[in-house]
Amino acid sequence: MRLVIFGANGQTGRLLTQQALDAGHTVVAVTRRPDDFPIAHPALTVGGADVHDAAALVDIVAGADAVLSTLGVSFTREPVDTYSVGTRNIVAAMQTVGTRRLAIVSSAAVDHYPERTGAPFAMRLVEPIITRTIGKTVYDDMRRMETIVRESGLDWTIVRPSGLFDLPFVTEYIAGEVDPVGTFTSRTDLADYLLRLASDTGDQDTVVISTTVDTPTMWQMIRREAFKSA
Repeated sequence: MRLVIFGANGQTGRLLTQQALDAGHTVVAVTRRPDDFPIAHPALTVGGADVHDAAALVDIVAGADAVLSTLGVSFTREPVDTYSVGTRNIVAAMQTVGTRRLAIVSSAAVDHYPERTGAPFAMRLVEPIITRTIGKTVYDDMRRMETIVRESGLDWTIVRPSGLFDLPFVTEYIAGEVDPVGTFTSRTDLADYLLRLASDTGDQDTVVISTTVDTPTMWQMIRREAFKSA
């Protein structure tokens, strides 16, 4: 398949790009900083574009079998529109060229999952505070993004991971139209799941993905987020 990956220079995007190349796909990795992209491969094209620039995206998505978006924005109290405006431009470009398959990364924190299992008390305490304070503008824009995708008429899947962390391998993760399990999703698992979704057709689903082994503690995740540079 020919895959176009937006947000390719982020942590999940790089993993997804490498996994797609290893699986034998042709990849267009889209980033605002093409000179900084660390992956080289004969089947890879690095496309320099900003998703806020609608005109730049039409040629990029032309000929794609699927478009995968791992766009990400750090928590900020400033207004955020990268998810919604960027996704609206991606959708418009896909509609223009006739590409149908779209999978995008959102977050389980945009919704309430009362049947979530395996979540520690700390997570139930901290998550509502984050979503209403330092993460509010990010999650509000993710919700706008999800609405745009649902109204697109494309063959779409919205993927909602929980707290993202790093593992060097793919696990036997839980994914699909289920409530989240636990508190975390490894980026490696998320990339693997997105790649699997690329070949699905006709779906219009909102799904979750949960990693249930080798996960960090909630307090390790909180400390990491607290001291992470923007």
